[in-house]
Amino acid sequence: MHLSPSSSGSAAGPGRLWRGAALAWLLVVLAVAGHQWHFWQQNRVDTDVLALLPLNEQAPDVARATQQLSEQLSRQVVVLLGTAQWADSRQAAQVFRHSLARQQRAPLREEPLAQQASMRSALDFYQPWRQALLTPQQREHLLHTPREALVQQALQDLYQPGMQARLTDWVSDPLGLWTQWWTARAAQSQARPRDGELWLAAQDRQWVLLQYGLSGSAFRLSGEPILQDAMQDALAQVRQQWPDAQLLLAGVPLHAEAAATQAHGEINTIGWGSLAGVLLLVWLAFRSVRPVALVGLSLLVGTAVALSVTAMCFEQVHLLTLVFGASLVGVAEDYGIHYFAARQGAPGRTPHALMRALQPALWLALATSAIAYMALGTAAFPGLRQMALFSVVGLTAAMLTVVCWFPWLDRGKVPQSRIAQRIGMTLNAWPRWRGAAWGSALLCAAMAAALWLGGGVNLQDDVRQLQNGSPALVAQQRQVGEMLGLPSPAQFYLVKGGDAEQVLQREEALKVRLDALVQQHLLDGYAAVSDWVPSAQRQAQDAALVRSVQTDVLRGINAQLGEAFVAPVAAFVAPLALSDWLAQPIAAAARPLWLGADGGAMRSLLMLRGVQGQAALPALAAAAQGLEGVTWVDKPAEISGLLQRYRISMTELLVLGHVLVLGALCLRFGRKAWRAWVPTVMASLAVVAVMAVWGQPWQLFNVLALMLLLGVGIDYGIFLQEHEDDPHAWLAVVIGAGSTWLSFGLLGLSSTPALRAFGVTLMLGLPLVLVLAPLFRANPAAAAAGAPLLLDREQAAPGKGEGTNPCHKGVRK
Repeated sequence: MHLSPSSSGSAAGPGRLWRGAALAWLLVVLAVAGHQWHFWQQNRVDTDVLALLPLNEQAPDVARATQQLSEQLSRQVVVLLGTAQWADSRQAAQVFRHSLARQQRAPLREEPLAQQASMRSALDFYQPWRQALLTPQQREHLLHTPREALVQQALQDLYQPGMQARLTDWVSDPLGLWTQWWTARAAQSQARPRDGELWLAAQDRQWVLLQYGLSGSAFRLSGEPILQDAMQDALAQVRQQWPDAQLLLAGVPLHAEAAATQAHGEINTIGWGSLAGVLLLVWLAFRSVRPVALVGLSLLVGTAVALSVTAMCFEQVHLLTLVFGASLVGVAEDYGIHYFAARQGAPGRTPHALMRALQPALWLALATSAIAYMALGTAAFPGLRQMALFSVVGLTAAMLTVVCWFPWLDRGKVPQSRIAQRIGMTLNAWPRWRGAAWGSALLCAAMAAALWLGGGVNLQDDVRQLQNGSPALVAQQRQVGEMLGLPSPAQFYLVKGGDAEQVLQREEALKVRLDALVQQHLLDGYAAVSDWVPSAQRQAQDAALVRSVQTDVLRGINAQLGEAFVAPVAAFVAPLALSDWLAQPIAAAARPLWLGADGGAMRSLLMLRGVQGQAALPALAAAAQGLEGVTWVDKPAEISGLLQRYRISMTELLVLGHVLVLGALCLRFGRKAWRAWVPTVMASLAVVAVMAVWGQPWQLFNVLALMLLLGVGIDYGIFLQEHEDDPHAWLAVVIGAGSTWLSFGLLGLSSTPALRAFGVTLMLGLPLVLVLAPLFRANPAAAAAGAPLLLDREQAAPGKGEGTNPCHKGVRK
């Protein structure tokens, strides 16, 4: 049945159902506006990149341990302030401390390490167990050194007491074991208590170590560099008196703040930039404020509804979800642009009648886009699920805004635009690929074969693609770690046992193997709870060894000197208990290593210092083999393995997504469905080929971008099949593709490698789909055979229908 614009304009007006839908959607939007006001009053935006990742389903206990360690360390900021003279450094630290305390915006509180780690209080606490505490080196020395040599060592210490500072009298500890044990504890950090501060000498400077704790989560900061500004302001106060003062900073909150600041900037650039670009394109196409305002309204409503629904479904909304969602502007505007392009071509039709005619294509476009986005949500990545939900809800909300409100709010005519006419007329000059069926199949096969024979793409599943830290902060973090001798959280051992005693014993068994690796210079050392609290079994063994050795040493000294030295008899005390140690200030040195109970098991971490590169990792992994309850954790390798597995699974889902989209197209177009589908397939293969020739890394996020290309690019084929020779449909496709390309092109400017991969892939793929889609229009003879919604050529002549517009072809309903 053919309806001219004038006849369609006389169709029955909007029914009660349409009015009810518009009112219902208004109520939903008002509710969302209220939720938005409350949402932005709360601190519910997360910036932790690792929160985007799933728990390691192959080792959930390792994932929980890693998360617990991260929570313990994520609020600490380490400050090193140094000058050439120690007295100046002490005074500079006081100025820095007072200046930072006056800045109310910075949520930091100082943790006075020097006072907490008071040497006197620690000595008093450990005193009852001093004979039960030995380092591995001391133990080996006592077991394998002849007693005569030990006697001579004790005599030398007796006659030259200045050679070694002592913490006890000589008779109580003739070999100085107690002092040596504390020296080993102090060696785990290069900082030393001095004049009420923690002191470090390095790089020709005298440094004061300060530590601050963050109030609240490190990953829920605003987009302003509050911490960095506070630190730099305090440093400026210091440099007024000591111009040579240098500041080094380290800590998760600083990196989180830098990421938040960067992401906020990208949201502004991508979101507002793409919005401005979209509205500019709409203005150029329609030369009216009304289309610009209404398209902007649909984008605003879509984004707001998407954010509210995501916040309701997830406890925290990740900042990268907002950055990714900002690019949604380039997709969601297609529905409004398609409506106004049709209004421009059929000004005589009422908005409601025109919307009825457009809805099949619009809903099909939404469905195929939703399929592609929902495929993202099938991955176990919490971040991808957020992005998928945000995108599907945002597109649906924008579509509902167009369908429910545009026919009511659009009450004027859409002016004809010379630019729009010229764009629409280019469709007439676009060729049709007569042998598209066989030709496209051969071309796709050739590209696939070339990729296969050429070795494929440069696969890369490196965890570093997830984040791009500030180079200055990363350099300072590394420098502070080297100066203080801090352990790295990248690789560690998880030790589990039925109780604390068993955990400590298993740590000690592991340390025996690690000591051999230290001798091989594969690492500098390690940090473990059992360094501070040996197992009860080890304490009993060491106490018996010390008593035996000291008895023999004093007996030998008495024989040589004719003295009667007798070691004081120590009163019996129960072994040092972990629970007692945890309650002491000295426990701050290793408290983060004790994870406590989980599922009926006790857990601890043994962390490494100075791992000598990738070459040492196999030996460190082998050290855990055969030890019950000990698990080697290489976090970068674990995350890279996750990315590899999900790259493979998402590639399979991409293929499945193409099959599902083709099925949906078949329901609408029947045997012509391939014409709407093949352009996206060819563009996807071409993108892969270009990336391979270019030598760019191929990662999970390139695959996800191809999934989005499926959801976005397939719309162009749908619109051109629904309105095969309609220049106004082509205008909507071109304007929509331009705005989408602009949005994702700006995403390619992101400093986050994962988002940049999205942007670059779509930057290449979208223009290819736009160029290819018109080639797959059916030949005129085939088009005349009929289709669900074709263009009426009989109305193309001037004087019929909308003859005043040279681009108008009319619409068949």
